[in-house]
Amino acid sequence: MEQLTPRSTNYAQWYNDLVLKAGLAEHSAVRGCMVIKPYGFSIWERMRDDLDRRFKETGHENAYFPLFIPKSFLSKEAAHIEGFAKECAVVTHYRLKTSEDGKSVIVDPEAKLEEELIVRPTSETIIWNTYKNWINSYRDLPLLINQWANVVRWEMRTRLFLRTAEFLWQEGHTAHATREEAEVETKLMLDVYSDFVQDILAIPVIKGVKTESERFAGAIDTYCIEALMQDGKALQTGTSHFLGQNFAKAFDVKFTNAAGKQEYVWASSWGVSTRLMGALIMCHSDDNGLVLPPRLAPIQVVLVPIYRKEEERTAMVDACQKLVVELKAVGIRVKLDNDDKKKPGWKFAEYEFKGVPIRLAIGPRDLESGTVELSRRDTLTKESVSINGLSERLPLLLEEIQQSLFERALEFRNQHITPVETWEEFQSVLKNKGGFISAHWDGSTETEEKIKEATKASIRCIPLNNKPEAGACIFSGKPSSQRVYFALAY
Repeated sequence: MEQLTPRSTNYAQWYNDLVLKAGLAEHSAVRGCMVIKPYGFSIWERMRDDLDRRFKETGHENAYFPLFIPKSFLSKEAAHIEGFAKECAVVTHYRLKTSEDGKSVIVDPEAKLEEELIVRPTSETIIWNTYKNWINSYRDLPLLINQWANVVRWEMRTRLFLRTAEFLWQEGHTAHATREEAEVETKLMLDVYSDFVQDILAIPVIKGVKTESERFAGAIDTYCIEALMQDGKALQTGTSHFLGQNFAKAFDVKFTNAAGKQEYVWASSWGVSTRLMGALIMCHSDDNGLVLPPRLAPIQVVLVPIYRKEEERTAMVDACQKLVVELKAVGIRVKLDNDDKKKPGWKFAEYEFKGVPIRLAIGPRDLESGTVELSRRDTLTKESVSINGLSERLPLLLEEIQQSLFERALEFRNQHITPVETWEEFQSVLKNKGGFISAHWDGSTETEEKIKEATKASIRCIPLNNKPEAGACIFSGKPSSQRVYFALAY
């Protein structure tokens, strides 16, 4: 395998090298868009399937809504269109024709749409226009719908997985009879995301609420989970929005309550995207390549037989195939690589680079002694272990690796939460250490923007577990009632 640019030399280049060389994704012919390759997509599929199970366990159903949204729909919720106006891709015509010289195709000027269509940047407007037909009575509520889809946000500066013009995601859109129900839903889904990211991706997160300037366009409140990457920058890994009645009023979605009176419904929306792939890479991986948590890894254990002669090959493969059956029987995702076209050393490097949690190598001497060489990707350690009992040992070891990755990331995150009291301290920590900076803020958007202009650091969240604490804003010196978390962010 080619060597990666070291993280200490150029973190951004290390990340890009890893995504490309590990076969996760590549740039496409369409500027700003990516091709997710099979290995990368297999990881996303595991994320998708686990989240989908969690959504359904909490009563949600999947549906699908159009990719195209009439431009007039976005005009109905003023804050919403203001938030997305600069990122929208617009369809103006519906037909091409051959040019007069017959050498190319051109847009047919006679095929102009009566109303332009927006390529979905998010689906609140088209969904709430649809909900108007689905909701009549309190008996129709709550309406708990999720959609797996692609969206387009016309980004000028892109980075694979983290920020692309088109990306994959899920978006939940729910309707409720009361404000309380909608707020409970909003916080419930934040917990679902938090549990998923911590339990499956082994990434510790901070749950919080966004400031007014950082809220989703059209939301009353935006809740988020924030994670810390190895370069000390934060990454938002999920959001859940309490929308109040904004979209219900914009699209006239009412229901008749039990008393026979008409009311506007209350709403939430929530989503995560393929940005989680970026979080996964940047939180755990190293200069040797990808590191995958076992619960997420498409391949948890790979078996590599080592032999020189054909008679050795038969014995090695037979032993490995028997072991594959045993490991699959206990639920382990295992691969036997008996490809003769690649040498064992190349395979070792390949699977290490792709982040497979455990590699087992078995040669003639190992077979005679009843042992295998076991290599852990998280620690890069090797040991000789007995073949007998592997079906009992490996599930426990996989869980040990999962927990070890989480604890390692948690320790790093906790070491990079720094309380500061002054503007000078704030600037010093931001420059020399990074991470989350716990600081007092006077609560004004003006101060928030001035700090961002001066340092590029933003308020990532107001932590949900915040305790009241009297202090003075680090920038303005005005009174503050609580600390917030600042950070540089992706």
